[in-house]
Amino acid sequence: MSEKIKICIVGVGNCASGFVQGIEYYKQHPERQVVGIMHENIGGYNVRDIEVACAFDVDLEKVGKTFDLACTSGPNMVDWIKLPKSNVIVRQGPLYDGIGKYLKGMVVPVAERPVKELEKEILAELKNSGAQIIVNYLPVGSQKAVEFWANIAIKSRCAFINAMPVFIASDRKWAEKFQKAGVPIIGDDMKGMLGATIVHRVLAKLTVDRGAELSNTYQLNVGGNTDFINMLERERLVSKKISKTESVQSQLEVPLDSGHIHIGPSDYVKFLGNTKIAFMRLRGKMWADIPYDIEVKLEVDDKANAGGIIADAVRIAKVALERKVGGALVGPSAYLMKHPPLQMPDSDAKVELEKFFS
Repeated sequence: MSEKIKICIVGVGNCASGFVQGIEYYKQHPERQVVGIMHENIGGYNVRDIEVACAFDVDLEKVGKTFDLACTSGPNMVDWIKLPKSNVIVRQGPLYDGIGKYLKGMVVPVAERPVKELEKEILAELKNSGAQIIVNYLPVGSQKAVEFWANIAIKSRCAFINAMPVFIASDRKWAEKFQKAGVPIIGDDMKGMLGATIVHRVLAKLTVDRGAELSNTYQLNVGGNTDFINMLERERLVSKKISKTESVQSQLEVPLDSGHIHIGPSDYVKFLGNTKIAFMRLRGKMWADIPYDIEVKLEVDDKANAGGIIADAVRIAKVALERKVGGALVGPSAYLMKHPPLQMPDSDAKVELEKFFS
């Protein structure tokens, strides 16, 4: 029996809740093949080997609660399976820019405390809990907060998985810091299992591979969870739009002019809940300059779409720790993340990822 992979979750929102509920589902059904992951076994570990050692948040309704209760508290809406009673108490993290203006009516933060005081407590909690990997699920636009946690990863020597679009692994200075410290990082901004961006990438690459010309394209996304409420604040979306756009542009031999590509979260529709609907359109020319027009609608549960990606990332990070590999993990990041240090076709990225843990 393999040892447990102990993780620290930063941001006990819907993504975190869906991730741990999925793990618990497979623990309760050991006879079932795990669906929704790309690799059943990575380095001798399966998804049932992942356990939460500690967790941090800023929401008054979550801080101080046991982790299982926090997962269904506040504005969280993932309710697939009842989690067993947890011994992990959700601790307070620093607020910084973690709550945008549209979330302030839904999320009431705990009273702020000095950051140095919190940092000392966080480092102690990571050490005492035995956490090996920090999974960052903070909201889009939390630049200062994510940088704080990246520094915590380096100081604690915990591997860092940056699931959201603040550029750490793909930033040269940050990547060098992780490399120098010998701490592995996978990032930035996780792809969905069958998300809008991965589908859009594949279709864009298909036009190139088949010799057609792509003239213009868009991707419009709507959803009803707190992620989409937060992204109504356009100022917080800058890195998200860059991440999604570059992910698609990287598949083209000649990138489209900015006026001919539009990719980004579009609106909040409350009754959709965790359902995300994406509308994609690709237009261009084929033989004899005859036009083509592709329209796609994708509908997925936003959090189920994310769970398998993090399950792979956690196990790869564990392998990196065992092998004492530090810095940005280029191949795994290219396959699992929208804005990795190095973009590559998904088929090539998969080969590089599997080389890493084989």
